Amino acid sequence: MAMAYCYLMTFETACQQKNACGRHFPQTRQNGKESRAGCFFCRLSVLKWTKMQKPEEHGMATEKLFYEDSHLRRFTAKVRSCRPGRHGWDVVLDRTAFYPEGGGQPGDTGTLGGVPVSDTHEQEGEIVHWCQGPLSEGAEVAGELDWERRFDLMQQHSGEHIVSGLVHAAFGWDNVGFHMGADMVTIDFSGPITDEQLREIERKANEKVWENLPYVVSWPSKEELGTIPYRSKKELTGAVRIVTVPGVDICACCGTHVSATGEVGLIKIFSSQKFHEGVRLELLCGRRAYEHASALIEQNRENSGLLSAKPLETSEAVRRLLSEHAACKMHAAQLETAVFRAKAESVRGAGDCLVFEPALDAEGVRKLADAVTAVCGGIAAVFSGADGEGYKYAVGQENGDVRAFVKDMNAALSGRGGGKPFFAQGSVQADRAQIEAFWKGRRG
Repeated sequence: MAMAYCYLMTFETACQQKNACGRHFPQTRQNGKESRAGCFFCRLSVLKWTKMQKPEEHGMATEKLFYEDSHLRRFTAKVRSCRPGRHGWDVVLDRTAFYPEGGGQPGDTGTLGGVPVSDTHEQEGEIVHWCQGPLSEGAEVAGELDWERRFDLMQQHSGEHIVSGLVHAAFGWDNVGFHMGADMVTIDFSGPITDEQLREIERKANEKVWENLPYVVSWPSKEELGTIPYRSKKELTGAVRIVTVPGVDICACCGTHVSATGEVGLIKIFSSQKFHEGVRLELLCGRRAYEHASALIEQNRENSGLLSAKPLETSEAVRRLLSEHAACKMHAAQLETAVFRAKAESVRGAGDCLVFEPALDAEGVRKLADAVTAVCGGIAAVFSGADGEGYKYAVGQENGDVRAFVKDMNAALSGRGGGKPFFAQGSVQADRAQIEAFWKGRRG
């Protein structure tokens, strides 16, 4: 029968300590020794590892070594079956330390008998390893996890428990979605949380890391389960695995976790956004949190140099720069308007006008065409661009109809565009000489 680690509390240890929740409870007698009753968290706060057999109903087709020791990196096992699959070879062992995808946690990778394992899944109680080559059925093979990846996932998953437990305790919101992505971990909560509240949750989460609290794993009976206020996204039946962080969280969970909160290392919430009726958080834990935060600090250091501002003053420097930029844009727009008015005045009453103006964007072409259309007394056609690259255009006629003109021009000059009867915009793939030739031929 498979063996599993579970925490048990000795009353003589508990009676020597203050309860985990900070409250003292009346002392009682148990087997002639004093003990403290306490809440469920308190009764789990001073537990020690004891090896014990799981109840028979908790047995699995594949022995799950990762439940016995989540830090197990290498093991040996017998190959039960090896069949071709969609992702190479589907290998089933009699026992494994490879965690199968589930509960928001990706499946493990590594090697079996030197053969790369690209992913791990569970199918009807059997854990299937996606191998890149075949293994001999009945053979004993050595397995090795990609430990850096597994430990990273354990840090993310264990940190999520802390954050979710604190949010649930503070606001009553449920964790309704959890995903460990390649770049970020996301948690979806069922209600809103302000930025100020998130800063407080993050502070408390890291304080729990510093306290180095144990992750307590248990398989309570049906009767015991009914007395435990655990978190779960759905109604559970059968054997239920409970993971507890004393004073922080009680959750039904099938994933792998670190032994104590100190191994999580760091918890950092990087963003939050409204999601349905609640909020979606982006966060990282452990090594990934450290590396991402370090990258942000380095980026801010570079920006500090570019802005000639102290590292903690870059935001104010950027705001000042944006304000100056907005003022420059407004001044440039005013100057552009004045130039366009002057150009328009130079062709007042001239009738049909063809105007070339370099380096204008589509909005500038429109503004100049508007100014010329208002005073020329005919069709105004403004072009801006370069030979070999094409030209943007705007064509207008006050109280007129330029649709036929624009249609013919697009056909002759490989153009596209349109608009209202009296005004149209677009672009042509033609040189200036071709545009001028079309204009002369049209007028003739």
